[in-house]
Amino acid sequence: MTKINSNPVEIQTSAKNVLDFLSNFDNFSTLLPPQVTNWQSTEDSCSFTIQNMATLAMRIKEKSEDRLVIESEPPSPFPFELICELEKLSENMCRSTIRLHAEMSMMIAMMAKNPLQNFVNILNDQLKQKFE
Repeated sequence: MTKINSNPVEIQTSAKNVLDFLSNFDNFSTLLPPQVTNWQSTEDSCSFTIQNMATLAMRIKEKSEDRLVIESEPPSPFPFELICELEKLSENMCRSTIRLHAEMSMMIAMMAKNPLQNFVNILNDQLKQKFE
């Protein structure tokens, strides 16, 4: 299994606000980098293309007070989970880390690791900016 972690960021809002925002894929599109095209979403699922990589589809699998788990759906080329973990720092501040756990061949992992690392870092950085 390939595991990729974003750089943690501190966000100036409550973990609840972040989870509420991320729990609706219609909001998610504002976090995506320019390399993402063909965005389509409903409240709990989405699909999109990462330029020069693949088309991915996801849906919300699990939500708790400090964690959101999103899982892949077809036509994603490999199974994965995107996990947003939030640590409460105060009533109005939390720390976010986005983790990607993917089942992919070693060959695909070698090609995809850097773009996927950039993807989770951009998501987390954009999430921070969204609440500033």
